[in-house]
Amino acid sequence: MNPLPPLLPYLVVSDGAAAIEFYKSAFGAVLDEEVHLAPGTPKIMNARLSISGGVFMLCDDFSKEFNTKDLTPQALGGSPVMLHLSFTEGVDAAFDKAVAAGATVKMPLADMFWGDRYGQVEDPFGYTWTMGQKIAVLTTEQIDEAAKTGFKVPE
Repeated sequence: MNPLPPLLPYLVVSDGAAAIEFYKSAFGAVLDEEVHLAPGTPKIMNARLSISGGVFMLCDDFSKEFNTKDLTPQALGGSPVMLHLSFTEGVDAAFDKAVAAGATVKMPLADMFWGDRYGQVEDPFGYTWTMGQKIAVLTTEQIDEAAKTGFKVPE
C-alpha cells in the first residue's frame, strides 16, 4: 500500500462507481486500493485513485442516510475547488480524451499569457478540472505585463 501524501483532495460524488469509471476513462486514473462499500449497499465509503502519481479519494454522498446536507457539486450549485492536472507534454490529447469521455468544456484549451497551454473541463459530477502544459518560461515581469492585456478586469 502506498503511503498517502500529506494533502489530497477528497471528492463527494452522486455516483461513486460511475465517477471511478469516468476518471479512469477521462484522465487515466488508477484505482490504488480496493473500494470500500457501506455495509449492505452499493455506495462507496472510500476509494483511492491516482493520476500520474497524484492521489485523490472519493465517496458517494450519504446525506440521505445521515440526514445531512447533500455535499455534491450538483446540490451545491457547483464547487469552488478546481483540480489541476499538469502535463510536460500531450495536454491537447489529454484534454480531447476527457471531452470524449464526457467532460464538458468550460474554457477551451489555448495558449495563455502566463506561458501555459491551458483549459478547463467539468466532469459529469460537477468538478472542474484544469489542464496545463508549460510552453514558455516567462519572468515575473513578462507575466505581469502580459496580464495587463490577457487578464480582463472590469473597470
